[in-house]
Amino acid sequence: MKTVLITGTSSGYGRATALHFHAQGWNVIATMRTPRPDLLPESDRLRVVELDVTKPDSITAALHAAGPVDALVNNAGVPSISVFEGTPMAHVREVFETNTFGVMATTQAVLPQFRERGSGVVVNVTSSVVLGHMPLSAVYKASKMAVEGFTASLALELAPFGVQAKTVEPGACLTTGFAAKATNGASPDQLVPAPYAAFAKKTMEGFMAQDVFTKESDVAETVWRAVHDTTGQLRFPAGPDAMWLAQAK
Repeated sequence: MKTVLITGTSSGYGRATALHFHAQGWNVIATMRTPRPDLLPESDRLRVVELDVTKPDSITAALHAAGPVDALVNNAGVPSISVFEGTPMAHVREVFETNTFGVMATTQAVLPQFRERGSGVVVNVTSSVVLGHMPLSAVYKASKMAVEGFTASLALELAPFGVQAKTVEPGACLTTGFAAKATNGASPDQLVPAPYAAFAKKTMEGFMAQDVFTKESDVAETVWRAVHDTTGQLRFPAGPDAMWLAQAK
């Protein structure tokens, strides 16, 4: 029976992915920065483990607790919606610490066991922002584009050892609360310099008016497909809007 370790499983894509792998018969190590076992079903094939991807000691402890794993899904991330001119550099660094450096650190920690075993899959969850030109996402997109480039190069380094690296690119999902988390409940036009307020408001209204969105289940199923893919495919758009962007690119 195979085991997957998934970061950021307290909600959204991570929780849906943990539930999907568990339903398919895998052992699941569901990691959270603040463990909440009640968020997932009780099962001898599912364990909730504490993991903060920005802290090296936490990564080490989580992997020790997990034991051998067959797949790593780097899903943990922080959202960001902002006009770059009004974004403090401290916030930029916070986004990169989780979305980029956290992915790299967790991946680096798991690679020795994959390489020595001659098998294993790393799936890095990025975003459909990497597929198109989207305003108010400069910092977030930069953090995810970095992971796309990182994964593409990593895949080439790992191939000789029978280890794979892939990305899953979710579209926009209204039920994850992305916008609210990114702005702490405030509207973007309250958080940007005054000259940008009208632009930010119009942009968010257009975003919310979309009639095609991604569901958490779309992402979970795509991560499952990426883990099991044997064709060498590197990038996996997830959700109808992401698929459209990938085809239009």
